[in-house]
Amino acid sequence: MRRLNRKKTLNLMKELDAFPKVPESYVETSASGGTVSLIAFTTIAFLTIMEFTVYRDTWMKYEYEVDKDFTSKLRINIDITVAMRCQYVGADVLDLAETMVASADGLIYEPVIFDLSPQQKEWQRMLQLIQSRLQEEHSLQDVIFKSAFKSASTALPPREDNSLQSPDACRIHGHLYVNKVAGNFHITVGKAIPHPRGHAHLAALVSHESYNFSHRIDHLSFGELIPGIINPLDGTEKIAADHNQMFQYFITVVPTKLHTYKISAETHQFSVTERERVINHAAGSHGVSGIFMKYDISSLMVTVTEEHMPFWQFLVRLCGIIGGIFSTTGILHGFGRFVAEVIFCRFRLGSYRSTSVPLPDGHTNNHLPLITDNSTH
Repeated sequence: MRRLNRKKTLNLMKELDAFPKVPESYVETSASGGTVSLIAFTTIAFLTIMEFTVYRDTWMKYEYEVDKDFTSKLRINIDITVAMRCQYVGADVLDLAETMVASADGLIYEPVIFDLSPQQKEWQRMLQLIQSRLQEEHSLQDVIFKSAFKSASTALPPREDNSLQSPDACRIHGHLYVNKVAGNFHITVGKAIPHPRGHAHLAALVSHESYNFSHRIDHLSFGELIPGIINPLDGTEKIAADHNQMFQYFITVVPTKLHTYKISAETHQFSVTERERVINHAAGSHGVSGIFMKYDISSLMVTVTEEHMPFWQFLVRLCGIIGGIFSTTGILHGFGRFVAEVIFCRFRLGSYRSTSVPLPDGHTNNHLPLITDNSTH
């Protein structure tokens, strides 16, 4: 009884077989079929390798939403060198809420030499080259996001030479925490002092001849400090042509959440436009000499996520490649054989033209002669 049930089950499974087997004696091979098969297998191997390369790669997905976090503080990371002595310059932040953040809350004034050493000049040249490539090819930013915490820090390397020259510049570096509203970070003559209507700088004791706001921005970023990320102003160097020179940077800050396979951080991207002019009250160019960075916070937040192709999708695409190439090459091979047979048949029929054979009754026979085995020899 069990054997009968087993046989019925096997017969039922045979009837459901969607892949019938053809005996080898019924299969006919040809040189054209072998050539097409070789081309198909080569194409499948090439496309499979390319698909595996795509599967191993990742891409960045950008999503946008309204930034609802308006109570937290914004961190500003600063590393700027000004070609003036530290006792002559002061840095602070004043935002739209008329809140003043003094540089003493997190910035360090360090006397340095403004001219770079050969190694530092090479570092700055490479950084400026990367900046120019980033402006031309924006897709390189995705590569930088993926390599975060893997690349070296963008900080200026220390001097390799022991120069005996006395410091003639001031390096202002560190970080400040400010409100998430538009503000103005500036470096100008004199130390900042509180004022009931805002703030002021003690510039009266500094002579105009010592004004020199030539500067170098080694690093400027907003939010969490991520080593390896190159910001738009990193490596910027400006040389003042006049003592009363004003440098202005208008910055738009965009909150950014970065989620990659290496890191997960909350940082900020920003875009910047620049302007510089000479202060000349007689010519109508009013203002204060110095470096002014006016920033504004965008209401949109960008979420950047690194994504990877799922394994099941890779299998589906791989099956589509194999099945599609087999089907396409089979159709092309069949069509080619059909065209070849039609051409050869016409050629053969043309070789046997109709002949007139006289008959005894005076009629003619216009039929083609019968081809026999004897006529072929």
